[in-house]
Amino acid sequence: MPITNTPKAARVDDAPLIGPTLARAFDDDPMMRWFFPDGASREAALSRYFTTIFTRQYVRHGVCERTEAAAAFWVPPEAQAKAVPDAETIQELLDILGDRAGLFRDAVETAARHTPQEPHWYLALIGADPAAQGQGHGAALLRSGLAKADAAGLPAYLESSKPSNLPFYEHFGFTVRAELRLPGDGPTLWGMWRRPRRPADA
Repeated sequence: MPITNTPKAARVDDAPLIGPTLARAFDDDPMMRWFFPDGASREAALSRYFTTIFTRQYVRHGVCERTEAAAAFWVPPEAQAKAVPDAETIQELLDILGDRAGLFRDAVETAARHTPQEPHWYLALIGADPAAQGQGHGAALLRSGLAKADAAGLPAYLESSKPSNLPFYEHFGFTVRAELRLPGDGPTLWGMWRRPRRPADA
């Protein structure tokens, strides 16, 4: 029986599901492979990383949803000033990243310099377990978040470092707004923008 892809609100108690799910989802992501180059330890490190930002950052100040095999973290404009890691969270992330912490900091700062200034819904993260690929989990979560942005009459913004994902986002109305090469010979990051749609246009 296929697992349900109906989005529902993610709670802090869902962390044991969400952390490992996102670790598997991002195992082949160019940016995450750059941050966590050791294949033997990557899944465990990614699970810690995603659990940390979910429990300490996005579940507190964002709009987090999940299915049985995927998760998405959105930040509406009124929460963007709060949905940043505090000092304790930053230290925890630096501990997880180890000697890649400096690259991580530079990447975050580079992306932040290109974040649109106009009010928007920010898709901080979306990922589905590869074992559930093709079952519509990512699409269901993306539609759910975009419906909220559209209801508010606001555009949406995301960043992707995986070229094969760009057509998926373009299918939902995103267009590439910026192409950034991360410092330190890092991967390319594409900033993508989507104008709000009226319900009849969605």
